[in-house]
Amino acid sequence: MSKIACIIGIVLLHLTANAQLLSQNQLDEQPIFTSISEALKNPEKVYRLDLSKQKLQSLPKAVFGLYNLQELNLAKNKLFEIPQEIGNLTNLQKLNVSKNNITTLPASIGSLTNLTELVANQNDIYKLPAEIGNLINLEKLDLWSTAMDVFPQEISMLKNTLKTLDLRVVLINDDKQKAIVELLPNTNIYFSKSCNCH
Repeated sequence: MSKIACIIGIVLLHLTANAQLLSQNQLDEQPIFTSISEALKNPEKVYRLDLSKQKLQSLPKAVFGLYNLQELNLAKNKLFEIPQEIGNLTNLQKLNVSKNNITTLPASIGSLTNLTELVANQNDIYKLPAEIGNLINLEKLDLWSTAMDVFPQEISMLKNTLKTLDLRVVLINDDKQKAIVELLPNTNIYFSKSCNCH
């Protein structure tokens, strides 16, 4: 490895270690980048990235090097999965993967401990990883119109922080609805009418 590469690596490590989480107001004031090529010109200045509606079937690897990224919108693409590398983006506060073809979320999602909002509606997601319980700052979880059927016991670790859980347009019977409420007694949970399904 060249000296320049070593220096760049050290600088990146330094930036990662000293990355500062922005408040919601500060984040709202940051520019929104809509292309990877533009973002890579000044990667340390990229806090918000919107790659929605770009017909992406996979995520560009360069996304996972944007260590200051705090808001990522991947909605309305053709993604079948979210790569494990998503766990590298430990400063993410908002993640939107709605309207894709995703069936599961990777275990590495549990590394995103600064996440306050996870929007994954209108996907084929049928279960959550146990690591969802690590998202200690999560306030909003949007799973409406998914195939959700399996809720790990670990989600109960969010019972004092998760404010809203949207499960509308999801086929869930009475017993399962009651079980979810017991796991998250302090959360506002939105169900559609229960089904007679098993």
